[in-house]
Amino acid sequence: MNDRKLALGLVAILAGGLATGAHAQDTIKIGELNSYKVFPAFLEPYKKGWELALEEANKAGGVLGRKIEIVSRDDNGNPGDAVRVAEELLNREKVAFLIGTFPSHVGLAVSDFAKQNKVLFIAAEPLTDKIVWQNGNRYTFRLRTSTFMQTAMLVPDAVKLKKKRWAVVYPNYEYGQSATAAFKELMKKQQPDIEFVTEQAPPLGKIEAGAVVQAIADAKPDAIFSSLFGPDLQKFVREGNTRGLFRNVAVFNLLAGEPEYLDPLRDEAPEGWYVTGYPWDQIKTPEHAKFVAAYQAKFKDYPRLGSVVGYAVVQSAVAAMKKAGSLDQEKLVEAMKGLSHETPFGNITYRALDHQSTMGAYVGRIAVKNGKGTMVDWYFADGAKFLPSDEEVRKMRPAN
Repeated sequence: MNDRKLALGLVAILAGGLATGAHAQDTIKIGELNSYKVFPAFLEPYKKGWELALEEANKAGGVLGRKIEIVSRDDNGNPGDAVRVAEELLNREKVAFLIGTFPSHVGLAVSDFAKQNKVLFIAAEPLTDKIVWQNGNRYTFRLRTSTFMQTAMLVPDAVKLKKKRWAVVYPNYEYGQSATAAFKELMKKQQPDIEFVTEQAPPLGKIEAGAVVQAIADAKPDAIFSSLFGPDLQKFVREGNTRGLFRNVAVFNLLAGEPEYLDPLRDEAPEGWYVTGYPWDQIKTPEHAKFVAAYQAKFKDYPRLGSVVGYAVVQSAVAAMKKAGSLDQEKLVEAMKGLSHETPFGNITYRALDHQSTMGAYVGRIAVKNGKGTMVDWYFADGAKFLPSDEEVRKMRPAN
């Protein structure tokens, strides 16, 4: 009897081990890392977005006959931590490839890690131009509309106003520096007599709003270009409203029309600002309506721009695996080149030349309606129309 029990026990253990192995083989793991604790306003909706896309993909049968699992980690908004997390995902969790990241300096660190380890990395959110141009590499692709692209979308309206004296304010790290450089370059080309009368660059998340607003007011600008976002933007707007900084001064701000940053201001939202953003409740395209309905049904909440980015990055990952027909890194990279698929913002394509997607953005102005900020006079700017030429990209991007 003891021998029989022992034999049955061994069979049970073996069967359990086989089942576990089969389960592991039946699941494709994707490694996702992001700065959830540091940037919750954007990344909590972003996580909901990728959770919805993951659920839909698995309900449709997964990929390559297997279900998809996303192994997510927080990178603390720190490049060093992000590289450590990426290494853990790759070597310990055995993920097939990497997606995610938010701040530009973190995205660049993970991009370099991907290059060194020859693993696909789909950068969801970091806006820095360097990630696909100056520091671009074979293994990194970027979903979101870049800093240069969004700045270029605002420039036509800025040029029309013919304002000569400009103040600039930006968070002093890669994204803000990149946005400022792009704005200056593009404006000088079209308006050679432009003057930049002051430049304020507070540390990210540590703006001394009173001092910044006063310095700008003292410079007496005709217009302001800002790339502030999040709590920094809120403090700047409130202090600027209090001191009358924006009275008779045109203001252009990247990202300020995104619900993540506009909604907390409520009736303090700065009317008349030119912005890029996401008027989610006004977009009536079939693909967007379908996304909103599914999102609201699952989460009982409205989507933010982060929701769209999280949803679309998983769509990209799924489309790449289907096109490659394999999890081989080189085949995945080749599949990403020229990859096209639908998103809530319509069809996008990852350019083979520089790995930048053609995802567009909404451009308009801020107004206050029913006690809260919203976008008006908006239009959708096709990202493909705001990319540098192939010749310009070849000059910027290293051969790989």
